[in-house]
Amino acid sequence: MLNKVLIANRGEIALRILRACRELDIGTVAVHSTADRELKHVRLADESVCIGGPRSNESYLNIPAIISAAELTDASAIHPGYGFLSENADFAERVEHSGFIFVGPTAESIRMMGDKVTAKEVMREAKVPCVPGSEGALGNDPEENKRLAAEIGYPVIIKASGGGGGRGMRVVHTEAHLAHAIEMTQTEAKAAFGNAEVYMEKYLEKPRHIEIQVISDGQGNAIHLGERDCSMQRRHQKIIEEAPAPGITQQQRDEIGAVCVAACKRMNYRGVGTFEFLYENGNFYFIEMNTRLQVEHPVTEMITGIDLVKEQLRIAAGEPLTLTQDDIEFRGHAVECRINAEDPVTFVPSPGKVTSVHFPGGLGVRVDSHLYNGYVVPPYYDSMIGKLITHAGNREAAIRRMRGALEEMAIEGIKTNIPLQLDLMQDQGFMNGCVDIHFLHKRLGLT
Repeated sequence: MLNKVLIANRGEIALRILRACRELDIGTVAVHSTADRELKHVRLADESVCIGGPRSNESYLNIPAIISAAELTDASAIHPGYGFLSENADFAERVEHSGFIFVGPTAESIRMMGDKVTAKEVMREAKVPCVPGSEGALGNDPEENKRLAAEIGYPVIIKASGGGGGRGMRVVHTEAHLAHAIEMTQTEAKAAFGNAEVYMEKYLEKPRHIEIQVISDGQGNAIHLGERDCSMQRRHQKIIEEAPAPGITQQQRDEIGAVCVAACKRMNYRGVGTFEFLYENGNFYFIEMNTRLQVEHPVTEMITGIDLVKEQLRIAAGEPLTLTQDDIEFRGHAVECRINAEDPVTFVPSPGKVTSVHFPGGLGVRVDSHLYNGYVVPPYYDSMIGKLITHAGNREAAIRRMRGALEEMAIEGIKTNIPLQLDLMQDQGFMNGCVDIHFLHKRLGLT
């Protein structure tokens, strides 16, 4: 097992990693910005190192500072969490070249899946179903692009090859707007991602967002842990996640899961990962693979009883996967609500001092959060301050349990989206299940 792990992240995920390390008797190093000296995991870690100023590019994106901290503390591995550098192939490469273990996939896998065009080519070769599209980057011939769009069928969506987080996308409904949309997306992609390459796909009208969790040890062993439904989104950012996905049959789960497992083996993938799909009319269409731990991993843990972070650490230590697909049992239903420091109506971030916090409890209630009384939420980072997860024997009971937990949860001193989450837990459309990715936008009256 690893001797000491440097946690190259902050907030609730850093605390989650620290707890897993403690249970495995692994030493911990917390790196932090000047704004994060009072984070809970910084206080609890065996060692801590300040790596720069409050802004991300001064600290959590500062590769030389992170590696220097690992050298200074004699850490054996670096866990990137999610966000920040977790899917940065150059970071993974430099970590390994500096003599440390990167708790995640190889740089090659990250690079391969980080380029959406390359990722789709790899998935097609692996027989993973993909959205009909250009099957490669678009060229500069307007007539060829028009022909391709007509062949795919309008509406189409133009996407940046290096994009993510909902950026670098444009929906085109008619041929008249195609050339301009391609040009604008290329310009935006170049500015945001340093890569002007774009591709074209069929735009699905009412898809759901379904993802498959996988674990693969890079030694020929891989399994899937079922699916999650992450369709409740605002501006491509997930708000609510649940597992298993409503309406997905065991046969569908087995079939798409087997395809994802086969793709992992084909790539010799190492670590945990998530295959993300759009799902419409009974069909799965691959959109991307996230080569890291997901924010929503707790719902999978709740229905399988498997600690995904511990599995990451064991695989990083070189241990083969001990679980087989036959070992995986799905029990009940789990729902996760992301708790953000923001106005529940305008969504404007709400940093500031938490004067009082009370977390709910009871059977089947889990809170992943770094908040405590007196903690000051800084204005420099993502607004998510925690995740509330409930688990019960069925979906109806899990939602009912979530309503009670949200009513019990109290965070004072800042605004949060708890009122919105409580409202959604009572929405008839959500309670009926199978909402599409546009559901929340329409409900909120957004364009």
